[in-house]
Amino acid sequence: MNFQRLEENIFDMLKEQQIKLGYRSETVHLYYPLTSLNRFLESELDAEKMRHALDGFVNAEEAKLGPVDITVQGGRFCFAIPPRGTDYIHEHMENHEFIRDFIGVIEKHGCRIEDILQQFYKYSDHVHVEKVSHGEFDYVVYFEDGKPDSYRYCIADEGCHMIYHRFTPEDYDDFGFSESI
Repeated sequence: MNFQRLEENIFDMLKEQQIKLGYRSETVHLYYPLTSLNRFLESELDAEKMRHALDGFVNAEEAKLGPVDITVQGGRFCFAIPPRGTDYIHEHMENHEFIRDFIGVIEKHGCRIEDILQQFYKYSDHVHVEKVSHGEFDYVVYFEDGKPDSYRYCIADEGCHMIYHRFTPEDYDDFGFSESI
């Protein structure tokens, strides 16, 4: 089984967390629905078979992440990444300039959508910006060519500050956001 997309997503999530919250050598829990894992692995496994397939991921990643513990509850898979994994990400992953700059802007009090969009345009001329009206968030923004990343950034204006969530394109579609625009 090819675990590359799953590994990339886990590394991206850990790096994002370290940029947002700062680096700490600690266990981190990441949660994935079965549908996301099936997409990452290009499979159609049920929860039990997925749990067994992920033993291969644990074995393949142990040199980098240490002994990852995976549990399943209520259709969600919890990946407990030990301190060795967070240390590896901190020591070996590139700085991810876009997400670092994006978080640096969005976390500032008084940030405006124009400030956020400026960060996107700093990295690409191929930026998709869409104002939405379904109530979950106010804008969806992403790089049309998937560079420097392919995530959908869902941005909400909370009055005195902006917040965001980012999703893979497929998870964004699964949530039905694109249908309600």
